[in-house]
Amino acid sequence: MRPVVWGVLGAARIATQKVVPGMKGSPLLDMRAIASRDIAKARAAAAELGLAKAYGSYEEMLGDPEIEAVYNPLPNHLHVPWTVKALEAGKHVLCEKPIALTAAEARDLVAARDRTGKLVAEAFMVRFHPQWRRTREIVWAGGIGELRSIATQFNYNNPDPANIRNKADIGGGGLYDIGCYAILTARFIFGVEPARAVSLIDRDPVMKTDRLTGALVDFGDGRQLTFSVSTQTAPSQRVQIFGTKGRVEIPVPFNPVPAMESRIIVDDCRDLYGGGARTETFAPCDQYLLQGEAFARAVRGSEKFPYPVEDAIANMRAIDALYRSAETGNWEKV
Repeated sequence: MRPVVWGVLGAARIATQKVVPGMKGSPLLDMRAIASRDIAKARAAAAELGLAKAYGSYEEMLGDPEIEAVYNPLPNHLHVPWTVKALEAGKHVLCEKPIALTAAEARDLVAARDRTGKLVAEAFMVRFHPQWRRTREIVWAGGIGELRSIATQFNYNNPDPANIRNKADIGGGGLYDIGCYAILTARFIFGVEPARAVSLIDRDPVMKTDRLTGALVDFGDGRQLTFSVSTQTAPSQRVQIFGTKGRVEIPVPFNPVPAMESRIIVDDCRDLYGGGARTETFAPCDQYLLQGEAFARAVRGSEKFPYPVEDAIANMRAIDALYRSAETGNWEKV
């Protein structure tokens, strides 16, 4: 398969430290260019990453006929407008999460996709990691009995007011940044959409972003997601999935180190001390590379990308409901 030629919109840390280094490891992905509003910054990033081209504006890169696909890691409020511009420039787009600030805004991408005929998707790389795929396989095969609940914890500590994740007016805050993972992975495991949600949000008194969010999401038929995410708590992450006959635990669910083995714990819960627990391990892999390859194969037409932009809209509906619930204090329909 001929490699897909990529350009990157902006020199965000997620791009320069994780996504581009990971994607460069695949023969299917030609990581060719990076753009910034500061040409010096673009050139420095290109030199560091070994990219052939640097641009001093996003428009210049979108005008380059060599670029076939664009990765958009811009701040959240710029996801939809620049993704639409890229689609209209004839580029396929893999856009960072959350794909929009609301489900209504995200729906603009459906029209842009249909108008241009280009592929657009949300960059939730965890769905391509073997630890998550194996977990779903175990659960769907009845390995822990009837699926009942998922408990997710995801925290980091970033009190810097200059960081884009702490700017409320451009889509900062814990629910947008990491709560979206809890919702996405629950939808991935349950295999259905949530019906309603309720949340409790604590906002930073100065930055006004949600620094601690707890939520309960009802997936119907007695299935629930409970999660807590924080931007000002000691770093940690863990997911536990409970059924009537056992549980699966993913110790590092969202940011496994590519060079290290990952693992899941499958426990029949015969006692409270792990007497029935076994561990499955997975060879080192880069989930960003796996995601990029799936996208490239879809661009070349050899397979369909499994998560169209409609999936991103569904995730945004749940986020919308949780933000509404924080204001009303009530359960909100998704």
